Formats: sequence, structure tokens, C-alpha cells
Amino acid sequence: MNGIGAQVTHNEVRNEGERLLPLDAIRGLILFLMALDHANFFVSRMHPTGEFWGIPLPGYESLWAFLTRVLTHLCAPGFFFLLGIGMVLFMQSRTRLGWSRARISRFFLKRGVLLILLQFFVENPCWLMGPAGMQPPGSKDQVWIHLGVLSALGAAMILGALLLHLKWGLVLGLSAAALILTWIVTPDPSRVDYLFSPLVRILMIPGRTGMLQVFYSVIPWAGIAGLGMVFGRRLSSHAERAYRKAAFTGLVFLLMFPVLRLLGSLGSIHPYEGGGLIAFFNVTKYPPSAVFLLLTLGLFLLVLWMFSRFGKGLEQWGKPLLVLGRTPLFFYVAHLYFYALVGLFTSSWAENNLPFMYVIWLAGVVILYPACLWYGRFKAGTRPDSIWRLF
Repeated sequence: MNGIGAQVTHNEVRNEGERLLPLDAIRGLILFLMALDHANFFVSRMHPTGEFWGIPLPGYESLWAFLTRVLTHLCAPGFFFLLGIGMVLFMQSRTRLGWSRARISRFFLKRGVLLILLQFFVENPCWLMGPAGMQPPGSKDQVWIHLGVLSALGAAMILGALLLHLKWGLVLGLSAAALILTWIVTPDPSRVDYLFSPLVRILMIPGRTGMLQVFYSVIPWAGIAGLGMVFGRRLSSHAERAYRKAAFTGLVFLLMFPVLRLLGSLGSIHPYEGGGLIAFFNVTKYPPSAVFLLLTLGLFLLVLWMFSRFGKGLEQWGKPLLVLGRTPLFFYVAHLYFYALVGLFTSSWAENNLPFMYVIWLAGVVILYPACLWYGRFKAGTRPDSIWRLF
């Protein structure tokens, strides 16, 4: 299993390799888009982090700048959904190898703790090389503790280990409840300056309190991972039927998006009040609003179904996506530092330069691709309990 969106390699699942190709492909696509998002942050420095519940949504100078951001919204929900799927498939593959429930749970615990440590000691130092001032609302104190996507993935994995052996209906109910509860308790924007306790920040209401800064609160994002676990169970029992249901659900989500968006504050956090196409699709991410998830998970599920229709053809035309998708944590760390270092040398003249940023984005993926190819082959040859499986 890999770090960002869990993965089961083909030699770990008997007679199910073809079923896993769409998962690897969509994970690779998400990583490809994520690289664009972070190149935008470090190189062009046009990446907003203002989609928070308590402040106005960010404005954009052009449709191109907006699309550069909104297309990458697919990444975070996709990572957590894939994490849930991967945990289920990993549990099943390791059970066939004779692992006990306790051993599987210990693996997820170690994996979750590792991701949290990587957040603090590997990812966070990289953000210090980015532009200053791109912070969520709240205290003006210096940030010493930043909780981002890796720490939330780690926490979701630890919590998910407690849910793996429950009935899928209960997991679905708990996951839905986590999201609904988040939408209910998210405060009115007038409370944006209130210093919520660190525990509340970590669990549900992102923002800043003193030296703590939280982008990805655990409960709503763990709820998305729980939905992925439910889908993973369906996928393991009947893949073709699960992919068809994914397409149907994705279409329903996308049809629900404009309806809920036009209804006002219900499910939007930031209501749509007119202003054209950009304002309509500009939605709240922190915490993930209902319309944000309808849009992103709807697209995710449709693309996953589309990849499933290509079958083994993905091994030919989709190989670059498969290579990235099988080395997500390796690529995640490598690409962050690549774009951060490039940004240090180009920031004086590349700021607000989207064409140049796009060139650097593609160049970074091309440069890192051989390293991902090598690492994927190396890891596939290790033992199921090898420490390299943690990366």
C-alpha cells in the first residue's frame, strides 16, 4: 500500500489485476493534477488558500487562473476516497496471505503514524520555501504546528482501521454522519476570529488558533475515506457492478450540484449570489462543503468508471498514469521539493506567469517520471511486510 490514496499492487491480488488498473490510473491522474496545483503555488504564486468557511472566497483575474485551481479540487477528495478503497483491498489481500486482524491493524497504525510524522518533518519544511501570507484566517501568531493533507490521511487511516471489520451499512452511516455533522456545526462567518480550541480545529473546524494551523480537519475527510471503504467492499465482490454504480452515482452527484448551489446556503457554506460562471463553481473546500463534494466526487466517480471501460488498454496508452499511481507517496514528496526549489530561483520574475508555470509543471512530471518508474519496480519486488511498502 502507498501513502496518498492506498494501493494494492498487482502481485498481491489473485486474478484481480485488471480490476486494479482503473484505481492506479485515476490515482496517477490525481497526482498529475496535484503537481499542477503545487507548481502554481511555488512557481507562479497564484495559488489561493482562501476557500475557508469564514472568509470570502478568493477572486481570480481570469478564467484560466480559476480553472487552474478548480480542476485540482479533485485531488483531496480523490486521495481520501482511494485511501478507503485501498484499506479494504489491502486487508483482503493480506488476509489471503495469512495475516491476522491484529497484524493488519498494526500495519495501518504504523502507516498512519508515519504519514503524520512525514507531515511535520518532511512536508512542512517545504512549505516554508513558498510565498508568505497565504494563510487561513485567525490568529496572527507565528505558525509552529501545521496540519495538512498527510496528517489528515494518517489520522483517517488510523480511524479507518477501527471500521474495517464493521458491516458496510454501519460504515456508510458513520461516514455520512461525519460529513453531515460537519456541515451542521460549521459556524457562521461572523465567528471567523473566534479562537476555537485546538481539539475542535483538529477534528472539525479548520483555521488558526495560536500557533496551530489546520487545513484538513479529521472528521469530514475521514468521512470521505469511509465512503471509499464502502465502495471498496462493493468493488471486491463485483467489480463491474461497482463501476457501473460509480458512474450512476457520479452522474447523480453532478446533477445535484447545480440544484443545491442555487438553493443558497444549504450545503454551500458560501451561498451563490450571482456573478457568473466563476462564482457558481467557486465553492468552499475547508471544510469540504456539500456542493464541493458533489462536484469533485461526481467527477471522480465518472472518470473512474471511464477508466474501467478501457480494461487492459490502460497498460498501453495509460502507462504514465499507472506509474505515478503506483508510487504516490514517493512522487508526492519528490514533486513538492522540486517545485519549491524551482520557485526559489524563479520567483522574482515568474510570479503571476501562468504560461511559464505550466511549462515547469510538465517538465517536473517528466523529470520525476523515471525515478517513479524505478521506485515502483523496486517496491513491487519487496516482501509484503517490507518497510519499503510503507513509502
